[in-house]
Amino acid sequence: MICSSKNILLVFLCSFFVLVSCNEAPKKAPPPTPIVQKEAPPAPKKFGYAIDSFAVVQDTIRPGDSFGNILDSHGIDRGTVFKITNAVKDTFNVARLVAGKKYTLLKSKDTSSKAQVFIYQPNRIDYTIIDFRDSITAHNYKKPVTIQRRAVSGVITSSLFNAMNDLGLGISLTHRLSTVYQWSVDFFKIQKGDQFKVIYNERYVEDSIYVGIENVEAAVLKHFNRPYYAFEYQEDGDIESFSYYDELAKSLQSFFLKAPLEFSRISSRYSPRRFHPVQKRWKAHKGTDYAAPHGTPIWSTANGTVEKAGYTRGNGNYVKIKHNNTYATQYLHMSKILVKKGERVKQGDIIGRVGSTGLATGPHVCYRFWKNGKQVDPFRQMLPAAKDLKEAYKPAYFEHIAPLKKELDSIPYKIIEIKETVQQAPVL
Repeated sequence: MICSSKNILLVFLCSFFVLVSCNEAPKKAPPPTPIVQKEAPPAPKKFGYAIDSFAVVQDTIRPGDSFGNILDSHGIDRGTVFKITNAVKDTFNVARLVAGKKYTLLKSKDTSSKAQVFIYQPNRIDYTIIDFRDSITAHNYKKPVTIQRRAVSGVITSSLFNAMNDLGLGISLTHRLSTVYQWSVDFFKIQKGDQFKVIYNERYVEDSIYVGIENVEAAVLKHFNRPYYAFEYQEDGDIESFSYYDELAKSLQSFFLKAPLEFSRISSRYSPRRFHPVQKRWKAHKGTDYAAPHGTPIWSTANGTVEKAGYTRGNGNYVKIKHNNTYATQYLHMSKILVKKGERVKQGDIIGRVGSTGLATGPHVCYRFWKNGKQVDPFRQMLPAAKDLKEAYKPAYFEHIAPLKKELDSIPYKIIEIKETVQQAPVL
């Protein structure tokens, strides 16, 4: 009887567990893990082309190279070169390839290895693409340019050039600053302790490759304890009419430049009595000698017409320019004359190069100055100035320069790091 009861209990428990297990929901299998296909990175592009699709040749134009010779050496026959040259002549003159400039050839990867695209870079911004795969096309492009704004300052220890060079500033900024002040400051009288501050913009391509100075917005040069302010301003709607004015809206330009060349020294001044180094006798020296390396550009100090251009035993190669009925200038001992008699020249135009022709012991230019037909010392003349800013533009000008002057005055005399990156310049 006892065994029978145990059997009944065992059957009951087994039935219970079977019933419970039957009522449980079946467990679902986990979903399969999706397989994500990684997209291949896009092929690198250069000049708008998937560069991996071509065999790439990068080179430099050498003296004697021609468009035809380059293509001929890369599988393009002369007849095709002639067709390409005619097809692109309105966009690009293939005869004007300049030695030292870069070019890129994109060639087919098959066994023919023929050139298919020619890319010419005359500078770091501009480039021309000639594509002659299916049809012949040519287009001129510019790389996007980024503008970075900087502010720098310094103290002159010996010369403006040395001071800016010590700060790691390029020759282009030194040249630009000397151009701004070339009418108002005599750089041959710059003294130790003079100071400068400059706010300017630099151009970059690909965000890191420097391609030059965009402009100088404002500057102040403290010379003999007098501050000379300069602010760039556009007087009217003409984009080419930017000029520099001081804090009182007076023009920094003058009828005459202070000197006929850049970065030099005065080796001999105008004098009624000087011992001539070649003729070995005392005589008047009716000019100002600027010593400079052979070949240094000489420029006209004012607008005018070339009155004489030639050679004499004493003057060597020389040029004389008539500026108006009152003034004329003369430039002696040139190694090379770059203008002709009767030619119109503008202030700053290069008219020749420094040499030592004629009665000269070394390379220099003797600068002579006439007033009313008489040779005079230009440093003792009250020379005419350029026109100041028109009254109608002065209110807008003063409003424009107010924050710039405040910024200049707040800059200490030390290097200031990059302050900001301006929006990308438009690609023209």
